[in-house]
Amino acid sequence: MADDKSKTDNRDRSQVSGDQEYEVGYFASKFGLSIPEVRALIAKHGNDRDTLEAEAKRLGNR
Repeated sequence: MADDKSKTDNRDRSQVSGDQEYEVGYFASKFGLSIPEVRALIAKHGNDRDTLEAEAKRLGNR
């Protein structure tokens, strides 16, 4: 049976939620950062996933 398109949620995959431990933990492990470093990135650059990934790559290259 096909997916019911009327049953959708309101999650925005283009953002990283700094309040969700699993999202922060996943992001930290993905880029080899600590959780405080990820929270600092979110505080400084906002929660846009593309921006955070670019900044995390830059931070990881240091």
